[in-house]
Amino acid sequence: MPTDPSLTAATAPTPYVLAVDFGGTKVEAALVDAEGRLVEGSRHRRPTGRNATVPELEESVGGVVRAAAASLPSDVAIIGVGIGSAGPIDRQRGLVSPLNVPHWRDYPMRDFVAGVAAELSLDVPVTLEMDGVAITMAEHWVGAAQGVDNVMGMVISTGIGGGLIVGGRVITGPTGNAGHIGHVEVGDIKGEDTFGNPYALEAMASGPHTVAWARQQGFEGATGEELAAAYVAGDLVAREAIARTGEAVGRAIASATALLDLELVAIGGGFSHSTPDLFDHMREVIEHHYFPFVRKVRIVPSALSSEGPLIGAAALIHRAALLP
Repeated sequence: MPTDPSLTAATAPTPYVLAVDFGGTKVEAALVDAEGRLVEGSRHRRPTGRNATVPELEESVGGVVRAAAASLPSDVAIIGVGIGSAGPIDRQRGLVSPLNVPHWRDYPMRDFVAGVAAELSLDVPVTLEMDGVAITMAEHWVGAAQGVDNVMGMVISTGIGGGLIVGGRVITGPTGNAGHIGHVEVGDIKGEDTFGNPYALEAMASGPHTVAWARQQGFEGATGEELAAAYVAGDLVAREAIARTGEAVGRAIASATALLDLELVAIGGGFSHSTPDLFDHMREVIEHHYFPFVRKVRIVPSALSSEGPLIGAAALIHRAALLP
């Protein structure tokens, strides 16, 4: 949608980004304004999943992109499409290989979405980054990390992901996968397993893996919500499971801070809401670290709702100056 050069600043359409968030269970799209706000009625969701075929995945992604674009108000101009995708990714070639979506390996997500945009007569840039990068940019823009320029964003949910801003600039690495905090190894704490590595943080600290460990200790529930309820009720196994997960995450944060001199870590995702005590266990690890520059890091909950990943995808366009 080319901009008419005859429009003045006062009459030019409001700039919006078509934001796409692709994950292991669903894909969403919405329009997001320059203040990080979603356009009412523009948010759409469709399923993805481990068993989804390539045509089904393309139908879901294309469907939400078309539905979001169809909600475009008359006084709005789409200036770009931002895509945050579960990784690993190849940012140079625009490819995605989400771990929990096995039918997409080196899938050309950026080109596919650009093709859908072209069908809709949207002649705009399309940017793809890992979802952890997008979420971290959202926290830095309108969330818990505003005004802080050395930040790690984390998600603790079905898996564990992350992204980095250092010195006020996003760190992607050459492939776009910098910030994969869920796949760092955490000392002698051994988890269930995650993609062949039982010592990775995700193997013991994601929601499903925490529940799996609790069940091995006799817990009879099956979900993170049930584990959280048992924790509140004083169940000793649930309390031990949360403490174990908090320690593991705290160790990973301490290591990342020692490496990058972080000031703040903002954590979201469904399992991060299991209990505020989870954060206390993380902070206790930090408090006992040898180095003062590690002890300084603040660990805070995300200030964003479930809209955070879409806001982050929009930030890839609205705040593109932060990207390498």
